Parts: sequence; C-alpha cells; structure tokens
Amino acid sequence: MTNRQYLKELAATLLVYGAMLFGSIELLTHVQLARPWRDLVALGPMLPAAAMAWVVLRELRRMDELQRRIQLEALGFSFAGTAILTFSYGFLEGLGYPKLSMFSVWPILAVLWIVGLVLARRRYQ
Repeated sequence: MTNRQYLKELAATLLVYGAMLFGSIELLTHVQLARPWRDLVALGPMLPAAAMAWVVLRELRRMDELQRRIQLEALGFSFAGTAILTFSYGFLEGLGYPKLSMFSVWPILAVLWIVGLVLARRRYQ
C-alpha cells in the first residue's frame, strides 16, 4: 500500500471523527438524554479514533526498518517529553496553578512526536 493510500485512510478516519464529534456535541447540547445513552453519545467519537489508531499501526507495520527506528525514536522522545511536562505541571498545580484538562495531553504528545520525527530524521540523513 502506498503512502497516498495511508493518507487517504487517515483523512477518512479524521473526517468521520470530526463528524461524530460535532454530532455528539450537538446532541448533548440540544437533546436531554438519559444516563447510559448520554455516556454512549459522548464516547461515540472514540470509535473512529480507534480506527485512526488502527490505520497508524498498520502503516507502522508496513515501514522498513529505518523508518520504524525513526518512528520509535520520535515516539520515545514524545513519551518522555510528555511525561516530564505533564508531571512538572502537576507539581505546579499543587502550588495553586490552574488545573489542566486531560485533553491537553494528546496535543502535547503529538507536537513532541513531530519534533522527535524532525530530530530523528536529521540524525539518519
């Protein structure tokens, strides 16, 4: 499968995720749902998010050894950097800094993954 096919699959899952996220927010905002249904609607966007993870993992399995190594180094950098940043801020929250939502963790992880990719690719070029 080509990189173009991967990008199409990733874009499709992102579009479905966006649509389900928008739909769930609209439903939860404008419709009064009973407890189990409300929870299911709130978690609905996680289905395409899981599909997105599956698309990414499939692409990782198709990569050659060098590309896998680059991804591993980038993910390791991202994992460690996210741990350091979130734990550091957690200690600051104990001093009275505002609480951050768990939604802030993924963007930090993603940005550091990109930074890690840039660093790892430079190392092997």
